[in-house]
Amino acid sequence: MSENEIDLTDAEREALHEVELGVEHLHRAHGHLVAFHHSTGRAMDHLAVAEERLREAGHRRLADRLRDEYLPRGVVPPCEGDGATAGRWSYDILEKFQTTFLEDVVAYGDEVHDRLADGRRHVTERRQEREWKRRAREE
Repeated sequence: MSENEIDLTDAEREALHEVELGVEHLHRAHGHLVAFHHSTGRAMDHLAVAEERLREAGHRRLADRLRDEYLPRGVVPPCEGDGATAGRWSYDILEKFQTTFLEDVVAYGDEVHDRLADGRRHVTERRQEREWKRRAREE
């Protein structure tokens, strides 16, 4: 066994790989939430400008409706029992995901890597790389 190899059973290697893939997909989800947050913010900026333009064009009721019903409103309804009435804004969803679920699962993934692979990452890919390089030299 080379210095870079880790002595894991197949089941341990597969479990470690699945945890790693799960964490990587959560990072991708985080990126999608950041994009959602930015797109929502830009949309709200455009609606705020639309409110001004509607008011300037003499459509006070439409402008007031935009100001009162849509601009202060969250993008998803409030969760039951949280006391909020206007719903959750995109930044709140992003922050909650970052500071609860994402942080917790990333920490769990770190613990699994520490316990099974001395903190090493991409153990399965490293094994595959070694095998493919060995095959290329020998065949």
